[in-house]
Amino acid sequence: MRLATQIQPVVQASISAALSAVLLMAAVPAQAQQSKKHVPRKPAISTWSKYDCGGGFELRASAPAASQGSLLLLELRGAKPLTAVTATWTEKEIPFWPAQVAATKETSLWRAFLGLDLEQAAGEYKLGVTAKSETGDSVTCGATIAVRAGKFATEKLKVAPNFVEPDPEQLAKAREDSKKLREIFATLTPEKFWTGRFRVPLDGVTTGGNFGKRRVLNGQPSSPHTGVDFPSPTGTPVHASQRGRVVLAEPLYFSGNTVVIDHGWCVYTLYGHFSETAVKPGEMVESGAILGKVGATGRVTGPHLHWGLTVNRSKVNALQIVALTKQLAIN
Repeated sequence: MRLATQIQPVVQASISAALSAVLLMAAVPAQAQQSKKHVPRKPAISTWSKYDCGGGFELRASAPAASQGSLLLLELRGAKPLTAVTATWTEKEIPFWPAQVAATKETSLWRAFLGLDLEQAAGEYKLGVTAKSETGDSVTCGATIAVRAGKFATEKLKVAPNFVEPDPEQLAKAREDSKKLREIFATLTPEKFWTGRFRVPLDGVTTGGNFGKRRVLNGQPSSPHTGVDFPSPTGTPVHASQRGRVVLAEPLYFSGNTVVIDHGWCVYTLYGHFSETAVKPGEMVESGAILGKVGATGRVTGPHLHWGLTVNRSKVNALQIVALTKQLAIN
């Protein structure tokens, strides 16, 4: 049984906000992984929801509703050039980037990713969009996006006490790591480093498991698993899922040797449990670049890669950015 360390809920009560960003790791046996692989549902073009903003502008969402931990694409299209577009969602600023426009009557196309956080309460949420035209005119638009409760498996396990009761030194390290990750994920780099499709970090692999999985350890509920796990032999090369800047490459308490890449516009990918890393903070890496090798560092009992995706501080299923950028030809 591959299993990452979870923190006892009594401890989490005092630092729940801190530990939620540490991306508690978990993995199941490779055989179980193969039988219960999670294949992200690809958003069909026909599901686009469209909202008239007036003035020749239209707001689109790749789906009118999605489950917790999902990733949506937003578009603002119009016949007039725009200089800036931003949106607000659950008190978070959602930045848009200018995209290439096909040969149509439209002259303006701006896009954004909208992450529905894994732990966001189910319900309907308002999305407000504002934009400025080159002539100084304002464009405002709104939409309602429904968040559905996700259907995530729960597993009860009996583990060694240290898996749920970290000592003071370990707890201090976890807090430090969590603060560092929160600060990273809250940083908006106003530059889009990536272009084209995102890829799965391991060659020859198309899917993984465990995202959102709930676990009960020694009778105590634990935090949901915020990444996708890929069981793989130690030493397997791990590749960057897209172009970006390395902003962290160091050992963390839970995820072991860890690499975080900033792809711009508040899109970050995290890679955990490396046996060794091959990059340093500040380096620009291309899609497919080797970041390190699969290992079993951190609180795990078997080698695997933990791959996480954070978009605008929302923890979402990393496999969905692969599906979205492939099917919708996002640039």
